Amino acid sequence: MSEKITQTAGRNQLGEFAPMFAHLNDDVLFGEVWNEEAIDVKTKCIVTVVSLMASGITDSSLNYHLQNAKNHGVTKAEIAAIITHATMYVGWPKGWAVFRLAKEIWKDDTPAGSDKNSSDEGLEKVTDAEYNGIH
Repeated sequence: MSEKITQTAGRNQLGEFAPMFAHLNDDVLFGEVWNEEAIDVKTKCIVTVVSLMASGITDSSLNYHLQNAKNHGVTKAEIAAIITHATMYVGWPKGWAVFRLAKEIWKDDTPAGSDKNSSDEGLEKVTDAEYNGIH
């Protein structure tokens, strides 16, 4: 593995309130599991994004892991294919929710002159509540 992954978010945010949870988050999950070498970090990022998507978690933790996936080499084309594939198994509304987040994270990866692919022209803006109420 190239660079050891470290995390202090557990201790920083919950250390005094939930020290065991902070330890498990920082030392076990990120300190051991993320640094285990059987699969590469890019693959771990993909597995994590799909796991959060399958669980319906679309909060800041998914944003963090989408950005982490991008930082570890997941391309815009790859994340689009990953989300599309996972959507067939975890549900259409979850796919829409994750695409909204991923589109924001990979927005700067659009090649110059290809505005047509990233345009929302013709798409009506609806909130998650409105969408979920329809479907």
